Amino acid sequence: MNSGIRSSETGHHFANPNNRFWKILFEAGLTPRKFSASEDDLMLELGLGITNIVARPTKAADEIRKEEYEEGREILKKKIAALKPEIVCYVGKGVYLEFSGRKAAPWGFQEKAVVPGTLDFVAPSSSGLVRMRLEEMTEIYKDLSRFISK
Repeated sequence: MNSGIRSSETGHHFANPNNRFWKILFEAGLTPRKFSASEDDLMLELGLGITNIVARPTKAADEIRKEEYEEGREILKKKIAALKPEIVCYVGKGVYLEFSGRKAAPWGFQEKAVVPGTLDFVAPSSSGLVRMRLEEMTEIYKDLSRFISK
């Protein structure tokens, strides 16, 4: 989606100590161990990339303006088309709905990708502001892990 304040300060994704991203990745089987935010550059070695749809850091997603999403959407579409990942995992349903222009989306794989030639996967935001239990989040991410393992 976009960087939080702590991530902006450190230059690393999901750097807020209350963010559960790195724990979820490990517990879902997407990483061989629990990485720290300062190791985010190692994700590429695992075939995983991380980017944002909006560059400006905010405390919460509701601070992002519609124009920022529109600009970020075009930039991200170009990145996806150029890099051609097999799967694009959107961390947060809200960001996926903004990106796709859709009104609703289930968790997990979507019927139709925004950028042809990829698979879209919608996962819960790992922010500490999200009121979903860690176990529930991890189960959704495990679907992605099982697919990748095949």
